[in-house]
Amino acid sequence: MTGNGAGSGAGNGAGGGILAGSVAAVIGGAGGIGSAIVAALASAGAKAAVVDLSLEAAERVAGAHGGRGFVADAGDEDAVRQVHADIESALGPVDILVNSAVVFQAPGPIGKVRMKRWDEVVRITHRATFLACATFGGAMAERGRGAIVNIASVGGMRSLPVHGYGPAKAAVIALTESLAAEWGHRGLRVNAISPGFTRTPAMQAAIDNGRDYAPILAGTPLGRLIEPEEVAQAVLFLVSPAASAITGVNLPVDAGWLIGTSWQAYGGLPTAPET
Repeated sequence: MTGNGAGSGAGNGAGGGILAGSVAAVIGGAGGIGSAIVAALASAGAKAAVVDLSLEAAERVAGAHGGRGFVADAGDEDAVRQVHADIESALGPVDILVNSAVVFQAPGPIGKVRMKRWDEVVRITHRATFLACATFGGAMAERGRGAIVNIASVGGMRSLPVHGYGPAKAAVIALTESLAAEWGHRGLRVNAISPGFTRTPAMQAAIDNGRDYAPILAGTPLGRLIEPEEVAQAVLFLVSPAASAITGVNLPVDAGWLIGTSWQAYGGLPTAPET
């Protein structure tokens, strides 16, 4: 691969594929979206380094895809530096970084927000992304190649009653744009993906427990939730040579939710014709 793609690795890939020879670190790689990203990158030939707060979970996901599991608190500066060193010692230079660590926040009015929870949401959503970009991305920039994808959210693009999570995701989008500008001349591309409402195990559990998603689907042109694999395929595209001229973008993967919700002011989206 060229410096405009994911970067050329040291022959660590898991066979053929567009990412063969690359080492990919996925922070939060044992999560619902993170594990799907690991699967997609590994299927394209990358050697996956799965980083999670639970070593057992990281090793389980990594083992299913020929990778290696690592443990780190993504919001701790020393831990991020150490896991970066551990990955590069074990697998070689990292060519691809995906930041997918997340702490969710229940919706509600600002007066009900507890600062302990707010701090943790911001620490893992924004601070952890910054730390990983600074550490892994700094090394990529020094080598003159690589690709970073930060998992943001449609919650960072619209007004929502999640007063820690939404602003933190907006900060991830802003950070992505700034780093893309700073590192472009070093051959490092930095992009973001903003998933919509995604059918992770946590969301599926909420559905099974009776949460009504009809209002969300009513404002979504494609009329459905996002599958984790669909987010993963967007990540795969952005780190691949096919996206060699793309940097600084925030790509929504949301089944049209961002452009559909405003139609509620005009009676709602068109409905599917009866058959």
